[in-house]
Amino acid sequence: MSDHRGYRGLILDFGGVLTTPMRANGVGFEQESGLEPGAYFAALTEHPEGVHVYAELEVGRATQEDWNRVIGGILGLDPTDLMRRALARLRPEPRIVELVGRARREGMVTAMLSNSFGLTPFNVYKELGMWEGFTDVVILSEEEGVRKPSPEIYRRTVERMGLAPEECVFVDDHERNLPPAEAMGITCVHATDATLTEARVRELLNW
Repeated sequence: MSDHRGYRGLILDFGGVLTTPMRANGVGFEQESGLEPGAYFAALTEHPEGVHVYAELEVGRATQEDWNRVIGGILGLDPTDLMRRALARLRPEPRIVELVGRARREGMVTAMLSNSFGLTPFNVYKELGMWEGFTDVVILSEEEGVRKPSPEIYRRTVERMGLAPEECVFVDDHERNLPPAEAMGITCVHATDATLTEARVRELLNW
């Protein structure tokens, strides 16, 4: 077992960290659905109703079917099981998945921390094999009623891991999610390219 330089926990975001990039997935969805380039992203991040329903979904105040209906309406698409179709191009990111495996083999505590996509009718975590038994701890914002970058969700994560913040490394692809975790003492890695992310985590853990 290697010396992890005092780190005992590894916390990983789901979309864009444990999976292939969210943007590439969204571009593929736009193309397959016949949407104008950027239309899907605008529905999620600019359209007031889209922004609202996504935020509500993430904290459990809206259902995935609510999201399907609202986003489908904005885009002029059939809302039936829309989240499944929208995320259909996501794949596990092998380099980062292997980090989870190695961390667990070496006795570290692992956690997946995700702002939720909803669990019904489509559970993307289960679909990609990252549900029961993949990590030691799973923290989904919809089940917590609070989402990243709220400090509370990081506090709950390390508490359930049974660790101090200073013992944990956290990887996320959204830079805005990192400062509150860093302020608690968690060491953060901004995930961009999977190869670079893997190298940075290995460096931190002395692998």
